[in-house]
Amino acid sequence: MEQQPGRVYLVGAGPGDVSYLTMQAREILAIAQVLVYDALVDERLLDLVPADCQHIAVGKRGGQPSTPQAEINQLLVQHGQHQRVVRLKSGDPFIFGRCMAEIQALQAAGCEFDVVPGLSTALTAPLLAGIPLTDPVLSRSFAVATAHDVDALNWSALAQMETLVLLMATRNLAEIIDRLQHQGRSLQTPIAIIRWAGQPQQQVWTGTLQTILQQTSRQALSPAVVVIGAVVGLRPFLQPQEVGQEAGQDSEP
Repeated sequence: MEQQPGRVYLVGAGPGDVSYLTMQAREILAIAQVLVYDALVDERLLDLVPADCQHIAVGKRGGQPSTPQAEINQLLVQHGQHQRVVRLKSGDPFIFGRCMAEIQALQAAGCEFDVVPGLSTALTAPLLAGIPLTDPVLSRSFAVATAHDVDALNWSALAQMETLVLLMATRNLAEIIDRLQHQGRSLQTPIAIIRWAGQPQQQVWTGTLQTILQQTSRQALSPAVVVIGAVVGLRPFLQPQEVGQEAGQDSEP
């Protein structure tokens, strides 16, 4: 019997906890023959694939050892020719998920593929911390950026945004604050750092651009989402206090 051609599914795993996985993603994981997954993916997701599914960890955690992108591309093409491959990414595949290189490699090799959306941490982390990204008065717009390379960003434009969401920003937090200040952003602007959003160990620090570095000077912050803007000040009114207190999730100054 001729072997059927394979397919590669680029799947978003959401912000962390397995409960935030979409139904479509669950259905695809249930038929996976090969799972290629990132370091930030909740390990409980690995239980959703068949027992005989091959697991391939490729890292992709900032500052930690990870598989080169070219090698990941090769793995997807190699297995995707004749097997059902799930490329599991944290968050959403198209939000800083480096999907373009993988899709181009699959297209060049003639491999079939699908992209399955996931909940991006850029949107869910603020929500899970009780911070609205928009507000009729305080925030009529917001911007999302990755801040691992501060020189690549237009800080003049970003400083004008009412709400700014930054991923991969904690390592360069001091430089980010300096750039925003030089572009006219007040040091009294509220800021929140949300670590491990959506996971049992979630932590949240809130302060201002002037105080946050001192507040977090001895803390491990990564992986985190940073929210800057007046909407951070709404958190005390919107955060379910009994949930945060019972779970011991918040780390406030």
